[in-house]
Parts: sequence; structure tokens; C-alpha cells
Amino acid sequence: MAEILDLFDTPAYKLARTHDPATSHDAAESITASHMEQVVLEKIEDFGSDGCISDQVLAALPHYGYSTVTARYKQLKEKGFVKVDDRKRKGKSGRGQLVMWATQFYVEKKDD
Repeated sequence: MAEILDLFDTPAYKLARTHDPATSHDAAESITASHMEQVVLEKIEDFGSDGCISDQVLAALPHYGYSTVTARYKQLKEKGFVKVDDRKRKGKSGRGQLVMWATQFYVEKKDD
């Protein structure tokens, strides 16, 4: 398990913007981003080849706050654990949300 955690090690400086207040930087230092990245990735993996939208991930993790979950998407994409393309599905708001897949389940979109 330690090997997996090392893959998820996100430096705190990536969790707060340079112009954010000191409290944001303190919060970034105090959270365990690698743990949350694993939690979010595992939920995305649960959707398999169907993929999922953010609303689905949030519904699957009701005990975590919106920003705690959604802030992990970018890091997971940058690290190559999650793939997205231009495919969207309608979310609760009625707007399209990008579909996410755990990399092992991603299949490139076929041109019609």
C-alpha cells in the first residue's frame, strides 16, 4: 500500500494558489491530499468502462465536501490516473459535465 501512496503524493504548494490567503496555505499543508486522491480514484474506478461525471462521484462520497472531492480531479488527470475527452453527460444542473474514466477503463472515442 505504501507504494501506491507514494504515487499520489501531491505537494502542498499545488493545493493553494500563490495569491490565496495564509489560511488556505495552512489548510493545504494540513490535509492529506494523497489519501483523498486515492478515495476519489477508487470511486471513479467503481464506474468502470461506463465512466462517470462529477455529480456521480459526489453522490458516491456523501460524507466529503464538494471542494474536497472536486479538487482531486485535476491532480488525478495530471498524474495519468484519470482520462477525459470531449464527451459529456447532463448533470443535476442540466448542464453537461465531462465524463471521467479511470485510465484502465478508458477507450478512445470513435469518430462517427
